Amino acid sequence: MADTEMTGRRVLVTGAGTGIGRGIALEFARRGADVAVHYSRSAEGAEAVVKEIVDAGGKAAAFKADFRGVAPLQNMAREVVAFLDGLDVLINNAGITMNRPIGETTVEQFDTLYAVNVRAPFFLCQALLPELEQSHGVIINISSIHAYEAYVEHSVYAGTRGAIVSFTRNLAIELAPRGIRVAGIAPGSVPVENHFKMRPDIDPEELIRESGRGIPCGFAGTPQDIANVAAFLASNDARYVVGQTLIVDGGTTSWMPFGEQFKQPMTAQFGRGYVPGV
Repeated sequence: MADTEMTGRRVLVTGAGTGIGRGIALEFARRGADVAVHYSRSAEGAEAVVKEIVDAGGKAAAFKADFRGVAPLQNMAREVVAFLDGLDVLINNAGITMNRPIGETTVEQFDTLYAVNVRAPFFLCQALLPELEQSHGVIINISSIHAYEAYVEHSVYAGTRGAIVSFTRNLAIELAPRGIRVAGIAPGSVPVENHFKMRPDIDPEELIRESGRGIPCGFAGTPQDIANVAAFLASNDARYVVGQTLIVDGGTTSWMPFGEQFKQPMTAQFGRGYVPGV
């Protein structure tokens, strides 16, 4: 049987109050890990994740940090290490999605996405290097298929996701001699809470079905699908996976589309509520 058990492992999952991060945090806890649950704004989702883990007999706590600045994440890193008494696995999942035509994108919006999506994981890795080196730990960076395929109005967001793929590859080479393994995941369509908020006119179940119609496997992914891959990458079964970003997308990036959707502006607006001016 595959050795993917996480018993005794100490894990930090950023952006774990909702969506994919929530699914990853719960899966690692289910496999026996102690989990630090990071959130940036609302504590409600993170505290719910912690409660679910603790009620099941696990160890978890929530930690707040606004990733638009470096000092808050450095402070959080110290708090997490104190709570977990070290660190074995860092999962850089937190990120902001925004669609915006290039002609309407402000400097503040651009800087916000790059601060949260690129700068924050870089300096969080830096802050936690001593603990990860001591434990011969694992870093898993969550990117997106937007790093590989283009979509309307996503030039800023896609740029940050592409940066994470390159960062993952280069960081892996730098840290491999120090006993730290680095890998990444690029999820495809995984409808989560924020998607439902952006499309209030559509029932969540219908939105999930709608998303799945354009995917070769016939269905949209779930946070659990990504969590399973994250658990594998953190395990010894993936010890030979170094610097690679695994595309987990149901076949989306494997097919060749010939349509005119790229000519149409988007109707949904991602980023509302957490990107300035959106």
